[in-house]
Amino acid sequence: MSKKLEGKVAVVTGASKGIGASIARHLADEGAAVVVNYSSSKAGADRVVGQIVEHGGRAVAVQADVSKPADVRRLFAETKKAFGKLDVLVNNAGIYKFAPLSEVTPEHFHEQFDLNVLGLVLATQEAARLFGPEGGSVVNISSVVATLAPANTSVYSGTKAAVNAITRSLAQELGPRKIRVNAINPGMVETEGTHSSGITESEMRKGVEAQTPLGRIGQPQDIAPAAVFLASSDSAWITGETLYISGGLR
Repeated sequence: MSKKLEGKVAVVTGASKGIGASIARHLADEGAAVVVNYSSSKAGADRVVGQIVEHGGRAVAVQADVSKPADVRRLFAETKKAFGKLDVLVNNAGIYKFAPLSEVTPEHFHEQFDLNVLGLVLATQEAARLFGPEGGSVVNISSVVATLAPANTSVYSGTKAAVNAITRSLAQELGPRKIRVNAINPGMVETEGTHSSGITESEMRKGVEAQTPLGRIGQPQDIAPAAVFLASSDSAWITGETLYISGGLR
């Protein structure tokens, strides 16, 4: 049976754990060669590469902080060196920090906007240079908070609303080059990050589950198949869209 992404090359940013790792593995399962980008967790990225190779796939780990232009350029130079081309970019790298308005600082603002928004723009800029004449697919990992926008998340929600707008704008701009740009907006997903920050065991989780029609928070494997769909020709006539994967919570 032919795989949906046979012969394709994908970069997944922030792929050493959580949603990014699951997306990298799912893309590889469908035949893509995957660049597993990480910022600090080399062990995590190497583990994901190992899992992909174990299943007969091709992958390399490349360190880069996508909020830094020089790192982004190196990430895509390494991609070209390893696999010769690029077809898919998944902008997954991101950070979230919550704070009431009274505690918002320039640092709190810039840390999140530099990675979640500037990093996504810089990565897409480099990817667009590398995509061939047949175009490509960009999948931005946004969040339900882009529109849900809970209290104490003004900056984080702001970054994700920006991602939604950038997705629409770049879809218009890059469409003539056959480059599609879509976003996935997950709800709360159980990852290493939500465990280490205590969210997974919190009252906040119970509150979210109580408001969610499907009655649970998500798992990384709830998100990854949609990234495969948006990366593949199954979605050839879809661009500028935001797909909410949040158990019905909006």
